[in-house]
Amino acid sequence: MKNAVGTVDTVLLLGGRSEIGLAVAGRLVRDGARRVVLAARGGADPDSVSDAAGRLSAAGAGEVHALDFDAAEPATHAGVVAAAADLVGDLDVVVDAFGVLGRQALLETDPVAAAEAATATFTGHVSAGLAVAARLRRQGHGTLVVISSVAGVRVRRANFVYGAAKAGLDGFAQGLGDSLHGSGARVMIVRPGYVPTQMSAHVSAAPFPATADEVAAAVAGGLRTGAGIVWVPRKLRVVFAGMRLLPRAVWRRLPR
Repeated sequence: MKNAVGTVDTVLLLGGRSEIGLAVAGRLVRDGARRVVLAARGGADPDSVSDAAGRLSAAGAGEVHALDFDAAEPATHAGVVAAAADLVGDLDVVVDAFGVLGRQALLETDPVAAAEAATATFTGHVSAGLAVAARLRRQGHGTLVVISSVAGVRVRRANFVYGAAKAGLDGFAQGLGDSLHGSGARVMIVRPGYVPTQMSAHVSAAPFPATADEVAAAVAGGLRTGAGIVWVPRKLRVVFAGMRLLPRAVWRRLPR
């Protein structure tokens, strides 16, 4: 439960290795959160989760727990959410930050790889998001923070598998937020532009980039103000208002 002055106390990060997700969790800890659960795939680099837990503890978290979470196993997602609540109590903020970017050249030619990437970046969020929403609805409070992307606002041929998955996620998050209206719980959608991380290291930089820390600051600000959609940086809201209006013949000629 939020403390007496309204500060977030508990955080669940779905995607416990995500650089953006960890930056958000770190910012919330610095702002007063004391109990954090990192949910990540257990078989992949467990040391990275331990390192992240250590950094959060050093930043001021009183409790940091780790849970096994696999985006490709939807039948387990409700159990992960329940286990997190068992560890820390009511969930004030759940950060939904898992997914993969992939390499478009591979995804265009390997249908299996493309489907797996889409599962991690979209369909896994459906089961996880519904499980979180059910928990927050029962609590009567809490915010699900969905890390979307401007790539899903209008899908480009340069990354259409990733962009399509993010478009699906963004639409799902909007509908989920509408379904929670009046329950005391809500959804906040975050639409960053290009963020330099290990996942995006193979992608050319794009205009109006943002760092993971800048995304985290924007999330913290959105939680304070009750924002429904947060663009990072904010100018991208105006940019994409224009991008949506470009004729498709022009849009498809944008550089890959």
